[in-house]
Amino acid sequence: MEAANTSPAPSLFDHVRVGDLDLPNRLVMAPLTRLRSGADGVPGDLVAEYYRQRAGLGLIVTEGTYPSHEGRAYAGQPGIVTDEQTAAWGRVAEAVHGAGGRLFMQVMHGGRVSHPVITGTERIVAPSAVAIEGEVHTPEGKLPYPVPHALSTEEARTVVQEFVTASRRAVDAGLDGVEIHGANGYLLHEFLSPAANRRTDEFGGSPQARAGYVAEVVRAVVAELGAGRVGLRISPAHNIQDCLETDAQETAETYRALVEAIAPLGLAYLSVLHADPTAELVGDLRTRFGGPFLLNSGFGSVTRREDAQSLVRAGLADAVVVGRPVIANPDLAHRWANDLPENEPDASTFYGGGAEGYTDYPALRAS
Repeated sequence: MEAANTSPAPSLFDHVRVGDLDLPNRLVMAPLTRLRSGADGVPGDLVAEYYRQRAGLGLIVTEGTYPSHEGRAYAGQPGIVTDEQTAAWGRVAEAVHGAGGRLFMQVMHGGRVSHPVITGTERIVAPSAVAIEGEVHTPEGKLPYPVPHALSTEEARTVVQEFVTASRRAVDAGLDGVEIHGANGYLLHEFLSPAANRRTDEFGGSPQARAGYVAEVVRAVVAELGAGRVGLRISPAHNIQDCLETDAQETAETYRALVEAIAPLGLAYLSVLHADPTAELVGDLRTRFGGPFLLNSGFGSVTRREDAQSLVRAGLADAVVVGRPVIANPDLAHRWANDLPENEPDASTFYGGGAEGYTDYPALRAS
């Protein structure tokens, strides 16, 4: 008779292996848009201090960083295109590593979620020439989202190379790896969504074809960096920024095709943003992926300590991605490990500005 498995359930504060890294806890800083890198997209000393303060988290993922000028989504967003930007990220990595932390860069192409006033280019690009309804915030005020240029097959493959080049720059600058942004309505999510992707070439027309483009990006970055330095973030059925995925069966087929295509690569992790962490699709993707699985349930609602702990204990995730509590509590891992009171975030300072609401939240001890 086999002995019963008496191993204790994992804790949020246990070590976990993620790709090439051993994380001291299972708290991951979400890639939070903060927009404090100026007109030139160069992260300065303030950005370095912000990430350094949060080095006690198991892993820090930077805010979305654009891999090309056409890929810039917001004024104040950092880039990884120029030598100046790359050198600046090196200083951020040095600050985080000096405080004992681990740092992945989220590489994010904004796709149609932008405007030429923001990008400084003649066009914005997307899988198809379908504009987002509504207006975009630009340095010249609110403007209607323009109709994007539909990438040709050849141009789409040029964008794949932009992801590769940006990822290489990030690692050469000293970051530990990259997270490819395939979520939240930006370019790669646009390829996944049938509402945004109306292509008839090899990258559109079926769930498998739409997923194929994202898989091609992931494979190319892995070939450049090695799988242990690469993660992917997705947000199935998030229905944001007109990236609608309202047919449950089609959505499941798309993301199953994507995960099955990338699972053999042995990525550092798959990070899933979903409102219901117990959803059948989420569990199915975890099983199909078979590697380190990060879960972020707190987009519409804040993830609290008990929520995060229960996700790990129940085996729904290997680590939990947390946003707003990390903004207000640079020492969140220490607070949650000891069940200590938390600062509350000030939403009015989330986007842009200076140190207020960015690096001035008090810690209970040195981060």
